[in-house]
Amino acid sequence: MKRRDFLNALGMGASLIVPVGRSAWAATTDNPTKQKLVVVMLRGAVDGLNVVAPVADQNYLRLRPNIGLAAPGKPDGAIDLDGYFGLHPALASLQPLWQEKKLAFVHASGSPDATRSHFDAQDYMESGTPGRKSTADGWMNRLVAQLPGTSTPSRLLGIGPLMPRILSGSAAAITLPNGPAATRADLLDRPNISKAFDQLYENHERFGRAYVDGRNAHREVLEAAAESPEMRAADRGAPLPNGFPDDAARLATLMRNDPKIQLAFVALGGWDTHVNEGAGTGQLANRLAPLGQGLAVLAQRLGSLFNDTTVLVMSEFGRTARENGNGGTDHGHGNVMWVLGGRVNGGKVYGDWPGVDDRALNEGRDLQVTTDFRSVLAQVAERHLRLSDKQLEKVFPAMPQKNPGFQLYGV
Repeated sequence: MKRRDFLNALGMGASLIVPVGRSAWAATTDNPTKQKLVVVMLRGAVDGLNVVAPVADQNYLRLRPNIGLAAPGKPDGAIDLDGYFGLHPALASLQPLWQEKKLAFVHASGSPDATRSHFDAQDYMESGTPGRKSTADGWMNRLVAQLPGTSTPSRLLGIGPLMPRILSGSAAAITLPNGPAATRADLLDRPNISKAFDQLYENHERFGRAYVDGRNAHREVLEAAAESPEMRAADRGAPLPNGFPDDAARLATLMRNDPKIQLAFVALGGWDTHVNEGAGTGQLANRLAPLGQGLAVLAQRLGSLFNDTTVLVMSEFGRTARENGNGGTDHGHGNVMWVLGGRVNGGKVYGDWPGVDDRALNEGRDLQVTTDFRSVLAQVAERHLRLSDKQLEKVFPAMPQKNPGFQLYGV
């Protein structure tokens, strides 16, 4: 039997990576998985200049006369953030988090590699090694290997149809499909079928460990997905919205009910807006609205756990500062990263802002990258997940600088 067929035969609707030849990590705290991290990857290069728009800069609307956001207070105008930047109106659901100082942005951030290839840029951002294609694993897999505590398959969790690059590596990881099917009982939950598969694979020399770990992770997820009567009462019968908000609510339930889940990854597509991007309304707005709703749902449903959680939103690169002839934008360079969390120094737009006047643009067309995305990730790993400098070097090898010049967390 091929490995792919074997994993499919587990019947769990999940993909699993298990470590080979690794010993369990020694716990150094009473609650080693308390600090959580959720990473949301926007595949296709979201237009950061319309997510957090420099509405006070006259060059912005000069470059984007048709798709630029109107000033705050005008119809479909941006939501004022700090008098200079404005948030896309489709993200109004995140305004309370901004006002509570639990949401921050890092503008003009991204990869130092100049590629405009979606495939290469995503690979570099997920491996954490821009410009290096030979890296075998993803930075979240290396990250979980540096954290204290005992390894479990559910500690590193992905939501999506495939095992993503960012989770691949020697540490255990599991992915669940999108939608409610991920937390439903399946064929192997029938006792007679489960018993037969146990006899066939439980002690198998090659597949035994993968089978046992996979079955345990599946049971763990089913148990964590079950809402208590108190949770159902708190929902007051309100249905979950579709798409990402639905997956975000389910992820929050899993993380709240299963303390073993520490790192999670979700990828969302549809951000390659070459045509008819729109301004305050339109194609981009239709993508951003459920994204914002999902992030707000995640924060709300995590409850007190949100205080110990950081949520990062990132995309492989930004888009051109000038709109194109099709009412859209093309592949660019600098972008904006989103950072949410109960202990984040929010209510601020961080980063060394270079501006969007013609002289400041990268190659005369794009927002510059002034903050390496890895320095943001490293600060989260250091200040939130408590990694040492030595551990950071293993997660982000050959990173030129660790300090981005600002503090996302309090002292």
